[in-house]
Amino acid sequence: MDESPDYSAASEDSKAASEDTKAGYVLSNVAEVVERILTFVPTKSLLRLASVCRLWRVCARRVLRTQQRISWVSVRGPSNSGETHSLCSLLTEEVEKVFLLPRTVLAMVDCEAFNGQAYCFRQNKAKKSRHSPDAELNLLFPRGCDVMGISAPGIVLTPSGPSSGAPQEYQEGEAGFAVMFPSIEGVTIKPFHFCKKSFSPTALKEAGLVENPELRVVLLFVYAAYKSGGARFLGQILEPLAKSKALIAGGLVESAFSPTTECCSQGAYGVVGLALSGPKVQGASVLLDQDVTNAKAAEETIKRLQAAKIPNKNTLGFMFACVGRGQNYYNNQANVEADAFRKVFPNTPLFGLFGNGEIGCDRIVKEDYTLCDTDTDSMQHEYTTVMTLVHLG
Repeated sequence: MDESPDYSAASEDSKAASEDTKAGYVLSNVAEVVERILTFVPTKSLLRLASVCRLWRVCARRVLRTQQRISWVSVRGPSNSGETHSLCSLLTEEVEKVFLLPRTVLAMVDCEAFNGQAYCFRQNKAKKSRHSPDAELNLLFPRGCDVMGISAPGIVLTPSGPSSGAPQEYQEGEAGFAVMFPSIEGVTIKPFHFCKKSFSPTALKEAGLVENPELRVVLLFVYAAYKSGGARFLGQILEPLAKSKALIAGGLVESAFSPTTECCSQGAYGVVGLALSGPKVQGASVLLDQDVTNAKAAEETIKRLQAAKIPNKNTLGFMFACVGRGQNYYNNQANVEADAFRKVFPNTPLFGLFGNGEIGCDRIVKEDYTLCDTDTDSMQHEYTTVMTLVHLG
């Protein structure tokens, strides 16, 4: 009788060992189960698990190929430390949780915080501090990931998280976002940077901006355009692009902080951007001109984007607005244009900036008809908003 408890315990241990053996067998041999489990693992942890064994490595690669949805992180308000932009602080935590392998990142922050003492980007300080967004952002993402960082007077963002809310316009205060693009079949995203020293017809061709029949969308950001020669430089960039069939949209921003513009002298003008090519890329844009001065007119203008019939999946909205618009332009009514976009496209996240000039035009492709101005001058605006849809397959 005294041996019964020991026997019972031994039996339980044997049963547990048997179950562990079965579980171990399944996790070592049944690809369908392993792959299903790995779909619930964030990418950074997934890459670590890929080194466990050959089966897990194969399953991890399959999972990564299916994770082709765009993701983003956005933030409003200062960081707790005060030593770095709140976007960098949040990304340090959130990048561990994303379910994709970023290949390209588009980040935008407000220039008010960016030009603060923490970053030492003022003209009287030649060196970046150790807390510069360029250094921090590149450390957060995988090697080979292209990070493009821009600062502007105001930011437009959609809150991040499982239940992201309505897009918001922030013309004051610290704000920023990082949109992360994975490798997507049928889509090529190529970053570019030109300044006075590096701009040439050859450079345009190498960036895929000319002589590229698959070019669909160009997001273009010009910094320090107010400098002598900046306007002429912008015209040189837009002239060949305006002749293409691609959608061109963007704005005049305060600065570009990533990639580092080492070829530029301090304070020089230049342009950065993303060239999006491939059969699965679609784009459409409308111009909210100076006559659009109320919420109803803004909504009616944005509704014209529906004619392009762009799918909801993997589609982003971009809003490039003049610093002269926003709350003051709409009789002290806040968030008018972002709210109008939300009404028309409730399931599409919206990102963008308030800048010192806008680039774009009405461009809607409907069946075999294209509405598009190709004159270089008609693509540069003031006191307007360029509202854009970009679909990536």
